Amino acid sequence: MMHSPSPQEAFAPGKIILSGEYAVIFGAPGIAIPSPLKTEVRIEPDQNTRGITIENKSYPDRTYIQRIIELCEAHTGPLKGTLQIDSTIPVGRGMGSSTALVVALARCFDLHKPEVLAIEKTLNPHQSGIDFEVIWQNRPLKFIKGQESESIHLDLSFLNKATFIDTGKPNETTAELVEWVIKQGRNMSALHTISSCTTRLLSGESPLTVFPDHHRAQVQLGIIPQNVQKFINEIEESGGTAKVLGAGGKTGGGGIVLVLHNDPSNLASSYGFHTLLTQHRLCEILG
Repeated sequence: MMHSPSPQEAFAPGKIILSGEYAVIFGAPGIAIPSPLKTEVRIEPDQNTRGITIENKSYPDRTYIQRIIELCEAHTGPLKGTLQIDSTIPVGRGMGSSTALVVALARCFDLHKPEVLAIEKTLNPHQSGIDFEVIWQNRPLKFIKGQESESIHLDLSFLNKATFIDTGKPNETTAELVEWVIKQGRNMSALHTISSCTTRLLSGESPLTVFPDHHRAQVQLGIIPQNVQKFINEIEESGGTAKVLGAGGKTGGGGIVLVLHNDPSNLASSYGFHTLLTQHRLCEILG
C-alpha cells in the first residue's frame, strides 16, 4: 500500500530593526531582532493536482506568492499540492513580511540558504541583506553589509514595555524608497547619526536617549510622513520616545512605530493609528 507524502511545514519571523535603516545600504552597522509575529506555511503534497493550489487568508499579493513559487521551482522542479499560508506580520509596514514569506516558503520546499538568498535578491535587488539575515537566523544580530552577521546579546528588556503602533501603509514600497534614497545621494549627516546610534545601542546606552537622535536622522532623510512626525513629537513631549521601524514612507503612512511611553494608545487613536494586537515579550523574541 502506497502512503501519501507527509505535509511539510515551516515558519519565519518578522523583523524589528532597532537601528541602522538606510545607513546599512552604505556599509554602516545595523541592529535587527526577530519579531514574535511570523509567517507560517504548510504544503499538503498531492501528485494528482496540477501545480500548487494556494489557500491564503493573510497575504494580499497573490502574484508575489506565485512568483516566489516559480523561483523555488527553478531549484526543486515542478511542485504539486495545496499550500496554506497564515501570517500575523502586517504587510507593507516595514516588518519584513515579504522576506518572511520568501524564507518560510523556501524552507517548506527544502531549499538551502544560498538558494533562498538568490531568490530574495531577485525579488528585492536593492536590499542590504539585514532583513534576510535576521529572519533566516531568527536571533538578534549586528549586521554589516558584505560581512558575516554577528549574534549579539543586548538588554532587550525595554521591549516588555514597548507598544507597536501601526501608522498605516506607506504609498511607496520599500524597494521604491530605497531606490529613491540612493538616487538622491548620500545624506552623510543623517547616515552618520544613524550609524552612531547603532554604536551607542551596542555599547549599552538606553534607547530612551538613542531613539530621539535616530528619529531625527530618519526625518532628515525624508522618510517620515508629516503626521507620523507630529505623533512622535507628542510622544517625546510627554516623556516618551519612538522611532519608525523599517523603510518608513514619504507619503501615506509610516508603517510600524516602536513606542516607549506610559500610555500611547489614546494618542495613537487620535491620529487614526492602531495599536498592534500583540504583546511583544522578551522571552518570545529570544525564544
